[in-house]
Amino acid sequence: MTATVALLVVGLVLLVGGGELLVRGGSGIGRALGLSPLVIGLTVVAFATSAPELAVSVDAALSGAPGVAVGNVVGSNISNVLLVLGLAALVLPVAVRSQLVRVDVPVMIGFSVVALLVAWDGTVSLPEGGGLLAALVGYVVMSVRLARRTGTPDPTPDPTDGDSPARPPRPLRDAGLVLAGVALLVLGARLLVGSATTIAQAVGLSDLVIGLTVVAIGTSLPEVATSVIAALRGEREIALGNVLGSNIFNIGAVLGLTALVAPGGVPVADAAVRFDLPVMVVAALVVLPVVFTGAEISRWEAVAFLAYFVAYIAYLLLAAAEHDALPVLSTALLWFVLPMTALLLVLLTVQEVRVRRRDAGPAGG
Repeated sequence: MTATVALLVVGLVLLVGGGELLVRGGSGIGRALGLSPLVIGLTVVAFATSAPELAVSVDAALSGAPGVAVGNVVGSNISNVLLVLGLAALVLPVAVRSQLVRVDVPVMIGFSVVALLVAWDGTVSLPEGGGLLAALVGYVVMSVRLARRTGTPDPTPDPTDGDSPARPPRPLRDAGLVLAGVALLVLGARLLVGSATTIAQAVGLSDLVIGLTVVAIGTSLPEVATSVIAALRGEREIALGNVLGSNIFNIGAVLGLTALVAPGGVPVADAAVRFDLPVMVVAALVVLPVVFTGAEISRWEAVAFLAYFVAYIAYLLLAAAEHDALPVLSTALLWFVLPMTALLLVLLTVQEVRVRRRDAGPAGG
């Protein structure tokens, strides 16, 4: 067991290292193309930091552990909103741009709802995986065209390179970083999936639970590092764009490609359909009113996100242990706490819109 735990840790380290190399190389390529920080966060950085999820899920599906593959996608998306965005906004309130409200947050919600719908029958089939992947390609094309139409600023400094001024593009170096990152991710994915499955069987946890917890949080570490560092260095749009883009990529590419390569599609456990996927949708929905209530995601909202994440992990552990407190926590989390919070944020949104209209009235007159 000690050797298995060591392999798990090594796999996580390789995933984080590979994700870091992909972030640096991908950001350099994005800057060379003249993309804005927001678009870099939504596409290049988000897709790069989601590469661990892709490597783990595809490898899990091919290795006969589909529960890990599905749990990794769902758990990572929940972690991205509640943990990653919560930590980033706790460090520094995350700025919100109007484009995020108009396009990217609704797109993330739409992808989350579609994921629940395609998994409703217990399987994400090959055609459904192809549809998810095609939808992702359409989103990327739309984002780039929107950025070009609205005008993109000059290339900005790489958020992973500190506060140094922008440097000339180095495509060979960036391409080498991307290739090295992919190599580390492939190796790390194999170590992580194998050791996680062994540990799950040893302690009596299902593949789904281990995918929702250990694997999902482990493969979300690149998003944690990137978003927190971006917030600390003032690149707050990259911090938020990274979370939104990663969630869209996880569903469109990770779940889509996994369904394409897995024999007969990806089976989805009934527990995931009944609880985890709805929690993922609710977490996505909560982001929309949050970004409407002001020009930033505040620290109190960040604390609420982190509290929900702790409650969700507690539910998973209680469920695995079949604890007597599970029904109470499940009911409170899914049918009371999150919906009531969403309702509160909707009311705050309505109030904010009314205030803005009232303030804009005299100016318009």
